[in-house]
Amino acid sequence: MVADDDRFAAACADAIEGAIVAEGPETVAAVFLEPLQNTGGCFVPPPGYFARVRDICDRHGVLLVSDEVICAFGRLGTWFGAERYDYQPDMLTFAKGVTSGYAPLAGVICRDFLAEPFLHGDASFAHGITFGGHPVSCAVALANLTALEDEGVIEHAAIFGPRLGDRLETLRDLPVVGDVRGDGFFWAVELVKDPDHPEVRFSPEERTSLIRGHVAPRLFDEGLVCRADDRVDPVVQLSPVLVCGDSELDEMEATLRSVLTEAGKHLSLA
Repeated sequence: MVADDDRFAAACADAIEGAIVAEGPETVAAVFLEPLQNTGGCFVPPPGYFARVRDICDRHGVLLVSDEVICAFGRLGTWFGAERYDYQPDMLTFAKGVTSGYAPLAGVICRDFLAEPFLHGDASFAHGITFGGHPVSCAVALANLTALEDEGVIEHAAIFGPRLGDRLETLRDLPVVGDVRGDGFFWAVELVKDPDHPEVRFSPEERTSLIRGHVAPRLFDEGLVCRADDRVDPVVQLSPVLVCGDSELDEMEATLRSVLTEAGKHLSLA
């Protein structure tokens, strides 16, 4: 399994290098990657992946940007996803987590060598937006960051994230569940049409019927607010609040089991 993971990590990273070389490194400013990929349903990077991407970017003079709009500020049990997967980005983008969604704010963190040209003389970064540096949003962010630190929220997420994963893994006994994957407090349950033949995929119409016609409304009716996504292979994604404890995790697992059992019957899998 380790050898397979290594080959997969190499193949994924090498595809990035192939694209850089094909376009010409001198034309490529940066590679943008999420620490844990959201689209498609919580794809966890294989071991060694980011180390290889970091090396590729360094060799070709390309910046590595960590898109942490979702993964920062405790979602993966660390302050940043780059910390969770042990890589050094050149730039890091963040947004809603910095205020826990109480006020709109986003930002960018960059390494010293990128900031340095603007720290001396009259050099300036000629870009701005009307609401840049909004004082109320910045005050909310400072209060939120203080609460995350003083109340041990990040540490709590690091402890309870694996417990959420353990509960979701129990759902694999349901025929409709094809995969469970994720990290921290960000997980996906992928649904399958035929558990014995995973290569048989839902048609777009079947995905819509399953997710929008059944799974999403039933989860909402049962009080579980999550993302039921039918854009590619159907998944249910969960990103619970970072202070959830065992009772809330138990309720999530029970609700998912009930609704996905119904979904299996809807597909005649149970």
